[in-house]
Amino acid sequence: MSYNLLKGKRGIVFGALNDMSIAWKVAERAVEEGAVITLSNTPIAVRMGEVSALSEKLNAQVIAADATSVADLEQVFAQSMEILGGKIDFVLHSIGMSPNVRKKRPYDDLDYDLLNKTLDISAISFHKMIQVAKKMDAISEGGSIVALSYVAAQRTLFGYNDMADAKSMLESIARSFGYIYGREKGVRVNTISQSPTMTTAGSGVKGMDKLLDFSERMSPIGNASAEECADYCIVMFSDLTRKVTMQNLFHDGGFSSMGMSLRAMNQYEKSFDEYKDEQGNIIYG
Repeated sequence: MSYNLLKGKRGIVFGALNDMSIAWKVAERAVEEGAVITLSNTPIAVRMGEVSALSEKLNAQVIAADATSVADLEQVFAQSMEILGGKIDFVLHSIGMSPNVRKKRPYDDLDYDLLNKTLDISAISFHKMIQVAKKMDAISEGGSIVALSYVAAQRTLFGYNDMADAKSMLESIARSFGYIYGREKGVRVNTISQSPTMTTAGSGVKGMDKLLDFSERMSPIGNASAEECADYCIVMFSDLTRKVTMQNLFHDGGFSSMGMSLRAMNQYEKSFDEYKDEQGNIIYG
């Protein structure tokens, strides 16, 4: 159902790869709500992914760019303003990748060159994106910038590795730039801390299926889906949230406020049955 929340607005969606991507869902919902948008992803993602199908469906031009390159980002904003006919009203940063995770390097044996790449791709690209937009005066007064985060920025979750450090930096950038951009242009900068979601990137996290099950059992209203995250992003892009900025907004069914739920406790107790000897004593290892 459309509410015309973004009628007349212009946006850029970074990171749509395929129909598993949250960015893909956001792009669809943005157009559904009346916006005109451009799409951007890395050149290899544009070649290897399915973004051309989304482009055709939404009549949204794709601008291939490396989000870690200031020159590429300048082209994205310049071309987007030309294509869309004016300044940009909203931007989604849905970019994250850890070479250490892909190469299965544990957190206590990181390759530091790969760590630098993780931080550059997953967090510093957000700073570059905002800095380029501000210097080019590319975003309208009262515009909205949103990046996707995760609760691992605040809490240690097994297997999330150096992406947790990247998400912490991402949220810090939102606060620091949110103050400056808000003060000078009224532009809002926020992060949305989404439930674990089985996107292409998420599926690379060790034990993702178990993490999904755990968070589903812990959350009083369950995990938030990619489609539901897209709805939240739309609200953050709209004029309904004009005074919300510098926030990390949890969109996780209540997971971030839980200690232990009944459903999780029941599952936890069942697991002991697998580790008892014939006398019923727990086997610890």
